[in-house]
Amino acid sequence: MRSSSGRGLRPGVLGTLDTVVMAVAGSAPAYSIAATTAVLVATVGLAGPAALLYCAIPMLGIVLAFGRLGRLDVNAGAGYSWVGRTLHPFLGFMSGWALVVSATLFMVAGSLPAGAMTLALVDPDLAGDRAPATAVGAAWFVAMLLVVLGGARLTVRAQLVLSGVELAVLALFVAAALVRGGSRAAFDWSWFGFAHFDGPAGFASGALVATFYFWGWDVTSNLSEETRDSRRTAGLAALIGLGVVFLVFEAFTVAVNMFLTAEEIRASGSDVLGALGEAVWPGVGGRLLVLAVLLSTVATLETTLIQVTRSLFAMGRDRTMPAVLGRVHRRWHTPWAAVAAVGAVALTMFAASVALGSVGDVLAAGVSAIGLQIAFYYGLAGIAAVVAYRRTLLRSVRDFVLGGAWPLFGALFMLWIFIESLGELSGASVAIGLGGLAAGLVPMFHYWRKGSSYYRPAPLDATRPVDTDDDYGDPRSGHRPDYTGKALATDY
Repeated sequence: MRSSSGRGLRPGVLGTLDTVVMAVAGSAPAYSIAATTAVLVATVGLAGPAALLYCAIPMLGIVLAFGRLGRLDVNAGAGYSWVGRTLHPFLGFMSGWALVVSATLFMVAGSLPAGAMTLALVDPDLAGDRAPATAVGAAWFVAMLLVVLGGARLTVRAQLVLSGVELAVLALFVAAALVRGGSRAAFDWSWFGFAHFDGPAGFASGALVATFYFWGWDVTSNLSEETRDSRRTAGLAALIGLGVVFLVFEAFTVAVNMFLTAEEIRASGSDVLGALGEAVWPGVGGRLLVLAVLLSTVATLETTLIQVTRSLFAMGRDRTMPAVLGRVHRRWHTPWAAVAAVGAVALTMFAASVALGSVGDVLAAGVSAIGLQIAFYYGLAGIAAVVAYRRTLLRSVRDFVLGGAWPLFGALFMLWIFIESLGELSGASVAIGLGGLAAGLVPMFHYWRKGSSYYRPAPLDATRPVDTDDDYGDPRSGHRPDYTGKALATDY
């Protein structure tokens, strides 16, 4: 696990609280609500709470899968390594590539709301203008790029402030909404049922959008080489993070149904939280929720940059992508070459996005395309967990449910919505989603022909001993997962 520079990521930087904060920031509660609510309402109408609920159940299976796989293989590439060592290296590479593409697309889809919200604080008339919004969003992105370059410790310190203030503002508004009651409609339990879905295809499309809401908690796995006791901490933090954001998402989606009409949601676009804030707390509420979105966007840009750069670092280290991507800064111990590459590509996409249409159009196509790629690599990770633990599944009911049935259900659900939603998405979303995946075939076959050792993996199996040395997660130790340790992987 040695980088091409002979140095690796700095181990033991993050503790349990730090990693939980990163999991919450990765899913970006305020940003996800602001950027995705209009898309979700356009897809399923009043069934937004139901889409989030029924997506959270299989998503928990994927969280369990990531946690169990992380106990066997501490790797910044996460699914890229796990899927490659359990299913097939080609599938592993495509799993990692899907994360890279989805995260890079998110740099545009995630920064545009930040630009629009910043302009809304200054002049609301500018918020929907794509050129200024893109320019301001790009400036936010560059700022976060520099923070990520400074290292995981600096990033976490910023996250503690950003996410703390964000969650406090969101909690305040949930309380205010409950006290005031809906101005448009009363709470209705049917919002959690299936009546508002337009058949299986409509349900799958809504679930695909919901995966985008939850996406990001898996940054804890990409940070595993930099986390203390990562075999336990990464999975536990992901579970806690998913629980927190699920409650926030449900509360605000219900509030949107209670306070805003479908026309108001469509008109507000990425400023839906601003509209909700004005409806709940006129005068002050809109600006406070705009601030929450800005903080959330900054936070999630950081975590997404960490995900994509750590994944590219692992690929460069394994020579499945250019080896320069595996280089680490001598002082900050960050993959500076991967950070620079992502920055260059994302800024090019910012320029291209100006020609694609309004901010809302870019977001709608981008969210669905990213949802396809998320469903793809989450589904593969769920299957990989079942394969890795297949010989232990019948030892107990706990092993069968947590190690087999639930991860498999999550995997099959993700792959089902991937296939089922293809016929419902716009041509732009399908082209971006599938075209982005197909582009990965070029580097995959190129480096396979060059003989990368990644394509000759040591199988990942829970019944074999795993290395438990303290420096296992430190790439500078030169350790590979050779199964020479004495301890067996324990139950998650």
